[in-house]
Amino acid sequence: MTDRALAVVRAGALTTVQDRGRPGHAHLGVPRSGALDAPAAALVNRLVGNPVTAAVLETTLDGCALRPRSAVTVAVGGAPCPVSVDGRPAAWGAAVRVAAGALLEVGAAVAGVRSYVAVGGGIAVEPVLGSRSTDLLSGLGPAPLADGTVLPLGRPYGLPARVDVAPQPRPPAELVLRVTPGPREDWFTPRALRVFTSRPYRVSPAGNRIGLRTEGPALERARTGELPSEGMVLGAVQVPPDGRPVVFLADHPTTGGYPVIAVVRHTDLPAAAQAAPGTPVRFLAVGRR
Repeated sequence: MTDRALAVVRAGALTTVQDRGRPGHAHLGVPRSGALDAPAAALVNRLVGNPVTAAVLETTLDGCALRPRSAVTVAVGGAPCPVSVDGRPAAWGAAVRVAAGALLEVGAAVAGVRSYVAVGGGIAVEPVLGSRSTDLLSGLGPAPLADGTVLPLGRPYGLPARVDVAPQPRPPAELVLRVTPGPREDWFTPRALRVFTSRPYRVSPAGNRIGLRTEGPALERARTGELPSEGMVLGAVQVPPDGRPVVFLADHPTTGGYPVIAVVRHTDLPAAAQAAPGTPVRFLAVGRR
């Protein structure tokens, strides 16, 4: 048995393996998947000397605990959280050396939602369609981590970055999502379109990797009836029958039958990944109507 492995002592609420995902397979019904906060995942990879394509761990809210079988270099970033090695405080946002058999604890997020753990050499689970990402919708990739899971590690790529702490964006106090009109904007009343971009919403606790759900004023349709299923894209803002917008994230379905009122700019989606339940949300119209 190889000593290049990581044992999961505490899996946490939802910890998954993620890389840059598997784009380009939507025509096969396969979602993009990948790290929801891609810049955070890329940064922790750089801190341990990995290429940005290496697979990392994405935790949700309450972190995880890990025990390497050999000495490794790790970095934790994304949502700020306490980090410790065998009970002693360790750096967040910087490369940390963890001895073989030591316990690395990634604590609960003190702000934001998702923390990222990179290990030198990357998480070396078997790729599926070119990606090691866990996809909660299709079931592709490795299952979400469970206590006792053992993850293989790759060989280190290079030297870790020599920085004390790498600056990272703080999770949003208010989530501002810039949107352009969607293909089914005409399915909503003029009043609903005004409400959508002028009234505040909040992040719902019902969201997940598939979509960020919102709480707030319902959007009234101008048309009733059913919409045939059509292609969906990352950042699409779909409006289900309850009238509350849902922003599609990395594990979104490739088709859907509810009207899309708008599409969020991709550069705003990492902040959406870190918006905790209750965070105010504002949809900001950009471009022409």
